[in-house]
Amino acid sequence: MSGLRTYLVEDSALIRRNLIETLEELVRVDLVGTAEDGPTAVDWLRNPAHVFDLAIIDIFLKRGSGIDVLQAARSSCKNGKVVILTNFAAPEIRKRCLALGADQVFDKSNEIDQLLRYCERLASEVSGGPSQPAGGGEQCG
Repeated sequence: MSGLRTYLVEDSALIRRNLIETLEELVRVDLVGTAEDGPTAVDWLRNPAHVFDLAIIDIFLKRGSGIDVLQAARSSCKNGKVVILTNFAAPEIRKRCLALGADQVFDKSNEIDQLLRYCERLASEVSGGPSQPAGGGEQCG
């Protein structure tokens, strides 16, 4: 069985490294890629060969915006789950991200445990089911 194919978009090298270590230790993940800026992430998501079960996206990046990455993830015709992990999870930010197609929004400062539980549930769904992205079977037309 493989792990939760995870793509991480985070501009802080320290946060990125710590999050990867935590996910690999506590959740069965296969890191399929990382980006620290919006344009790199958007290019990765638009590549039809790249598949993910989960994309974790920060909103504020070195270049570009996590909002642009979220929109690219949703328009890429891929079925993976997309979550926002940000220090700025104010109600209006959460509402906007959810309206743009985020599956969940988590605050970096006090909701890491909720993110990990979400990842654990998603990983168990992926490992228990057929070999397809966790988001289901919808296709672009």
